[in-house]
Amino acid sequence: MRGQLARVARADRARSRLALTAICSVLFLTFLDNTIVSVALANIQTSLHAGVTGLQWIVDGYMVAFAGLMLAGGTLGDLLGRRRVMLGGVAIFCGGGIIAATAGSSSALIAGRVVMGVGAAACEPGTLSLIRQLYPDARPRARALGVWTAVSGVSLAAGPVLGGVLVDTWSWRAVFWFNVIFGFAAFAVAALTVRESADPHGRTLDIPGLITGALAVVSVTFAIIEGESYGYRTIWVLALFVVAGLSSALFVRCERRSSDPMLDLSVISRVQVAIPLIVGFVTSFGLFAVFFFVALYLQVIVGRSGADIALQFAAMSVAMVVAGIAAGSWTAARGPRLPMALGCGIAAAGIFAVDAQIGPTVGAAQLAVSLAIVGVGLGFALVAVTTSVLESVTPERSGMAASALNTSRELGGVLAVAILGAVVNGRLVSHLNDRLGGLGLPAELRSTIVDTVTTGRYSLSSSAENPLVQGNLSVFTKIIGAAEAAFGDGLHVALIVAGVILTAAAILALLGVRPREQNA
Repeated sequence: MRGQLARVARADRARSRLALTAICSVLFLTFLDNTIVSVALANIQTSLHAGVTGLQWIVDGYMVAFAGLMLAGGTLGDLLGRRRVMLGGVAIFCGGGIIAATAGSSSALIAGRVVMGVGAAACEPGTLSLIRQLYPDARPRARALGVWTAVSGVSLAAGPVLGGVLVDTWSWRAVFWFNVIFGFAAFAVAALTVRESADPHGRTLDIPGLITGALAVVSVTFAIIEGESYGYRTIWVLALFVVAGLSSALFVRCERRSSDPMLDLSVISRVQVAIPLIVGFVTSFGLFAVFFFVALYLQVIVGRSGADIALQFAAMSVAMVVAGIAAGSWTAARGPRLPMALGCGIAAAGIFAVDAQIGPTVGAAQLAVSLAIVGVGLGFALVAVTTSVLESVTPERSGMAASALNTSRELGGVLAVAILGAVVNGRLVSHLNDRLGGLGLPAELRSTIVDTVTTGRYSLSSSAENPLVQGNLSVFTKIIGAAEAAFGDGLHVALIVAGVILTAAAILALLGVRPREQNA
């Protein structure tokens, strides 16, 4: 009898480990797609002739849908079944991946990315809740939550490395086919190993909160990105900013009055939760300042291949993983305050170092060291932020708190790409127009040249095939030189902004988060 019980116990543990692997695979996939596209952007720009605004939407389309619907995805899992909603989300994610992989235009690719984001919003929130169901005892659950936290960090760090290898091996389409294949495999394992769980009693879907929250995120992102092209004083762009503000205010009102809010404002307004949420937003802002803009600069201006970019970012990825492991032990022993503050400070120093070095002739080893410093800082901060949030709420609120943290991180990435992209694109177009005006070119031709350069249709290496260049190579060499200088100037501003915000976050964490000894 004892032998039979022991065999049953071993079988249950094996099934639990396999289920945890499936759950973390889903988590890995959804977080990976935040960053894996960054190294493919130059390849996409050349293939689909997408401008900077289009590239922003290719990145932000996924994150906007993910951030705007994530909290609702958690509630749907509670109502309809977490396993069911997670598997449905993976299926939607894979469908979006097929649309993206076969896209023949930037618009189709953006649509595929949005669908992937909807799927991610459905399947990611349930991962934490399913772990709580899978491990009812505190000690094994704590270990599983540690694995969950580690996977979320590793996936973000691995994106540019894996993306660079896939792009260099085939093309940008390989990134999305990888998503589809990995997604199908995760779906199959999860379907076989994860048990259903739901808590529908007393729960309702917060429709007003869902609509107002999503509307606020979409409106402000659309206004920032499209305002680059149409002007921020355009009536409909200003109207979008107003809609975003009103929607945010209505969201707060709805959540305060709802009997079952998606976001419990009484919980996230506590200092010990609010500050980590702010720091989580800022660390993601800094992460995407590096992953999006530095990767694009290295490909478009420096001329590095996908494999070279992968090696460049491997140092940062490894540093994030190692620092995250160290931060787990440090945070468990001393609390999250110092790792959080020091992590933000180190990441800021690394970004300032990257800014000082970046240029057309930057050395690979030199830049790798600075990127590794950024990785160390972000690795410390991300683990400390997650631990701080989950420690500051009751177990019943941990799912909501984790979703709030992941939403804040997604929003940090969304606004980094939108705001800093507006800076970079604005500098590029403005400086290029000024230089073309100085050359005495007519307005119609200037517009054509700006469009050709910013959408990747022109490079000096393909000048012989470009009708705009024939007979005017010396003029266009000056034009491209001006465009490259403008891109570098915009990147400089973007990195400085990210470094300053991370420095402010370090000070906020140091002064605002109480040491663990005072939390008892």
